Amino acid sequence: MDKIDFTNKLSNEFYFSPVKEVARRLLGKILVRIYNKELLAGRIVEAEAYGGPSDEASHAYPGKTKRNEVMFKKGGLLYVYFTYGMHFCCNAVTGPEGKGEAVLIRGIEPIAGIGLMALNRFGRMDITSKEKINLTSGPAKITQAFGISRHDNGTDLTGDEIFILNSPEIASKKISVSKRIGIKKSVDLPWRFYINGNSFVSK
Repeated sequence: MDKIDFTNKLSNEFYFSPVKEVARRLLGKILVRIYNKELLAGRIVEAEAYGGPSDEASHAYPGKTKRNEVMFKKGGLLYVYFTYGMHFCCNAVTGPEGKGEAVLIRGIEPIAGIGLMALNRFGRMDITSKEKINLTSGPAKITQAFGISRHDNGTDLTGDEIFILNSPEIASKKISVSKRIGIKKSVDLPWRFYINGNSFVSK
């Protein structure tokens, strides 16, 4: 595992930037979860930006509801939603209160607590190399591996339970930009960002 400064959390100010900028800058940052007193951590390798009421693919498009109310709070909170009747996905809320924007974390390269992630995902700690690649290479896989659920919706990302650590910016030449995945509206917006060649980018 890389040597990481676990005190170097991203500040609230980081999340107040425009949502596309935050999505790109989150690449390479470290998502950390303290789970059953164990440390889980992984490098963010893929992220998608979702705008406010002007973005038809965003949960914020209909306006503020009970489901999406965390999106309309100030940047720096974790927005967790349930989808397809079976999966949770996690997002970092961005912008000032009332903006309704968030970044979906789509792909993570696991770097600490891999055995516990595997137990959460596969029910066992010993996994194959193929299963390791499949461990956190998708938004629903991430929440399952990190033990993130509806209970974590609204968590302060500058707190001590779930947070994101700073790390050097990824060079532009190492980042690809594309249309977002698995949506039916606002499909042409190039708001998906990922690290070129990383095995943990979702397929």
